Amino acid sequence: MAEKVLMKGNEAIAEAALRAGCRHYFGYPITPQTELTAYMAKRLPKMGGVFLQAESEIAAINMVYGVASTGKRVMTSSSSPGISLKQEGISYIAGADLPALIINVQRGGPGLGGIQPSQSDYFQATKGGGHGDYHLIVLTPSSVQEMADLTALAFDLGDKYRMPAMILADGTLGQTMEPVVLPEEHVNVVEKPWAVTGTKMAREHNVVNSLYLVPEILEKTNNDRFERYKYIEEHEVRYESYMMDDADYCIVAFGIAARVSRNAVTALRKKGIRAGMIRPITVWPFPKKVIREAADHVKAFVSVELSMGQMIEDVKLAEECIRPVYLCQRSGGIIPSPQEVTELVEKLEGGAE
Repeated sequence: MAEKVLMKGNEAIAEAALRAGCRHYFGYPITPQTELTAYMAKRLPKMGGVFLQAESEIAAINMVYGVASTGKRVMTSSSSPGISLKQEGISYIAGADLPALIINVQRGGPGLGGIQPSQSDYFQATKGGGHGDYHLIVLTPSSVQEMADLTALAFDLGDKYRMPAMILADGTLGQTMEPVVLPEEHVNVVEKPWAVTGTKMAREHNVVNSLYLVPEILEKTNNDRFERYKYIEEHEVRYESYMMDDADYCIVAFGIAARVSRNAVTALRKKGIRAGMIRPITVWPFPKKVIREAADHVKAFVSVELSMGQMIEDVKLAEECIRPVYLCQRSGGIIPSPQEVTELVEKLEGGAE
């Protein structure tokens, strides 16, 4: 039986990345993810890897771009304002069809905001963030265990589909300490014939860039990429369904908000109100199908968020205006309480809106 260790979420991500074969990290410290950077700084050099604290977030993401083009597993991490600075580079990486892992341990915004937890980078993560038409695979952990597990998965999915992946966490999970069973070490065995590794006179030169000056070629490249995205939407959706079989009210929440909401569902059930929860584990691709199916039997949806309301738009699109969708939110680094969620659903059950 695998041994459990007590780790912070930030540390669990770092250790899981190392066990997944990541030997290159480029970043810049920012609260509340700095422990991740510090962990990599301590461990990577001892493993023969490369840790580099870049002069800026912009420099860091371009270093990621360079290593990703060689086919090596590479990652960066930051928190909200730092991820904003990386957006141009992320667009280049997506445009060059390169796998890389980006960690965002979110803090409140906009601007410098605060250092408390947030989920207000949802739009940025799921709608592109940088310029052009592209997506990231976006995974949202709700425990320290998932911080580790989804990191390993993100590397695998990025390699499989030749695209960047993101772990969209929040400051609470980054700083939370919980027992975690770390993933087994595994070596990346995915063939990468596109990588720029030197030809040794054995093959044609590989070229990695995102520049297509002929409009028809750029259009075809975008169309091909979106065919891949369509396949991902059909085959890589991940979610947890909790007490939804007979639910009258469906709460949709991810990350720390899902932990709050799970307690709210339990409290509501004790009061005789049949609530359930759908927890997206991938927010891109979003679990549209399961939410649409829930719309056939629930009375209403409640989106619980640490933002002014962002994921609620995807919930509304997914349920196709069949049922009303309500928002339970806090911002500024404040986490909604189970009682706040419970009270909103009780008002809906009582006929208030």
